[in-house]
Amino acid sequence: MAQAQGTGKGAAGDGSATGLHGLVGQALGRLGRWGGLVFLLAGLALSGWGAYEGSYLAGWAGTHGTLTVQRCEVGYPNNASRSSRKNRRPVRCEGVFVADGGKGRDAGAAVRVRRRYGAGTELSVQRAGGEYVQSGLDRAWRYFAASFGGWVLTGLGLFCLATGYAPFGRSRVSYDDAWEAAGRGRTRVVVLGMIGVGSVGGVLSFLVSYLV
Repeated sequence: MAQAQGTGKGAAGDGSATGLHGLVGQALGRLGRWGGLVFLLAGLALSGWGAYEGSYLAGWAGTHGTLTVQRCEVGYPNNASRSSRKNRRPVRCEGVFVADGGKGRDAGAAVRVRRRYGAGTELSVQRAGGEYVQSGLDRAWRYFAASFGGWVLTGLGLFCLATGYAPFGRSRVSYDDAWEAAGRGRTRVVVLGMIGVGSVGGVLSFLVSYLV
């Protein structure tokens, strides 16, 4: 009798452990899909933002024209770090904007730049709505590189969302099982295409930014 009671307790313990393991597995599976959704949304946002900013800087969107500087003012705070001063565009130049072909004029235009310009300097700028940005292909291609980088995140997010694989921490689904499951449909082809195009496009765009 004592032996039978011991066996029953062991079976109950095994059942509890199995149930707990199942709950943990389900939670980790949901974590992988939620992580995939985060990667997917972040990739789409990065891709859209990079393409939007790059199109204006390249002159493919908005209204191109010339801003004749009247005065420039430095805008970074005195307690800004050296790296922050280097990477930000702290100078605000105000002047008169004239669109190409004389199709528009704005006497109160202002643009953020990296250094101060003297009065009378003509800057090539792009009007994006009510704002102005200093156009330049080198900066445009860097934004395009970021846009392609978003493709990589989107592909990774799609893979995790479709398979439940979590690339961080402990994953309920192993990478081999997730890769096999992705190959049963079109998921693997789409993921490889997005990551491949994003990686190659991002590297090439970044290199081109130093050549133009």
